Amino acid sequence: GGLVTGSQLFLSCRSGKLTPSQVAKNIIAMLEDSDKSTPPLRAIVQWDQEQIMLMAKASTARYRSKCTLSYLDGIPVCLKEEFKVVPYHHRVGTVYLGTEPETEDATVAKKLREAGAIIIGVSNMHELGTGTTGCNPNRYHKIPRNPYKPNHFTGGSSSGSAAAVAAGLCPVAIGTDGGGSVRIPASFCGVVGLKGTFGRISSHGSLPLSYSTVSVGPICTSVADAAIVYSILAEPDPLYPYGLKQPKATLSDMCAPDLKGLKLGVDWTFFKVPDAVCALPVLYSAVEHLQSLGASVVEVSLPEMEEVRVAHVICILSEMRDFLQPDFNKHFQEMNLDTRANLALASQFTALDYITANRQRTRSMRFLREIFTTVNCILTPAVASTAPRIYESDLLTGSSDLSFTVRSMRFMQLGNFTGIPGLVVPIGYSTAGLPISFQVMAKWWDEAVLLRIGLKLEQFRYQTKKPSIYYNILS
Repeated sequence: GGLVTGSQLFLSCRSGKLTPSQVAKNIIAMLEDSDKSTPPLRAIVQWDQEQIMLMAKASTARYRSKCTLSYLDGIPVCLKEEFKVVPYHHRVGTVYLGTEPETEDATVAKKLREAGAIIIGVSNMHELGTGTTGCNPNRYHKIPRNPYKPNHFTGGSSSGSAAAVAAGLCPVAIGTDGGGSVRIPASFCGVVGLKGTFGRISSHGSLPLSYSTVSVGPICTSVADAAIVYSILAEPDPLYPYGLKQPKATLSDMCAPDLKGLKLGVDWTFFKVPDAVCALPVLYSAVEHLQSLGASVVEVSLPEMEEVRVAHVICILSEMRDFLQPDFNKHFQEMNLDTRANLALASQFTALDYITANRQRTRSMRFLREIFTTVNCILTPAVASTAPRIYESDLLTGSSDLSFTVRSMRFMQLGNFTGIPGLVVPIGYSTAGLPISFQVMAKWWDEAVLLRIGLKLEQFRYQTKKPSIYYNILS
């Protein structure tokens, strides 16, 4: 009773049970419905029926003549509005950017087209990626709803991407992650989220909000889908210098029957959070499940995590403030209140703070290099709490809760700060029925081990509850 995966869809199209054109027609009907529902889902904020049908028609012809382009051929995907996607407006969650339709695709959009995917539109996001709730009250965006509980947030900043996947509109979405922006919404919406190693997937054609912390990654209904998308998107791009010197992306041993020989690092003092009391039993069982498959758990100590937390915030906010300085001066009145607050806070950091933060980064990377000589990965909860409630006032003025932002990023920042990859996988539900997720992080460029462990974590969840907002694209 799980969500429809891209792999299921691919097999349905290949067997001829379904054509991409039929799928596209279903999706268009669902997009119309999700716009009209009360409250509106607001996952996909720009879509075009003609564009969707054109791609679907071309894919249907390829299935007929048995010359599909990849496992993503005919598979519906959406991209976060942070990416340029022809012919949509590149608004990045604002009301003032992207006044003209885009004429050039971001590298990931181009690659998805070349793989035969059907781009169903661009998805909602937290304005300029400046928060982790996904709350964006402006006129073009409105607040995306969590498919599990529509009166709760999706998480952000790749809010619409996670909501679209959880609601069944598309099995694959693309987001960006500078402080958990792929992994937090994926966790809150009960789907799989992968943040690649820094530089692994090209971010050319996305707004360069914070150049040293942001990685691109897929949000999917299954780990297998995430692996497929990763293998198609992960490679050097001449237009994106940070990712030029990378080892080849492999999926080696991903489908090994067990986890024998793998050492999983856990820092138990970091792992336990006051917020996560409700989730701890299921998190501990997940660790036991991995042990039962032959992996061994090694206690590790992640040093200076408080320093990492502060230094990451200094890096990401300083870089965003630097890049958005002209916007802050010129479009201050058109920004959401919490965007203004975050950018104003960012202006308090000095050059010395930024330099000190980057010295901390060098130290933390050295600590991790040592830790990864003894373990294959690091296990943590994904987010310390479940998706927060939406209050009436949030719809009008937005929500600015810095203590929530800080809590939600607790297990995320290490990966953004040092560039290591991280994968979140849903493992259960809170008593209120909201998803709880688990995170695995590995050394630089070792996404393959994350996917291998992710496949096993996925089997741990003995039931998948259908979200209360769910569209089945197969029917």
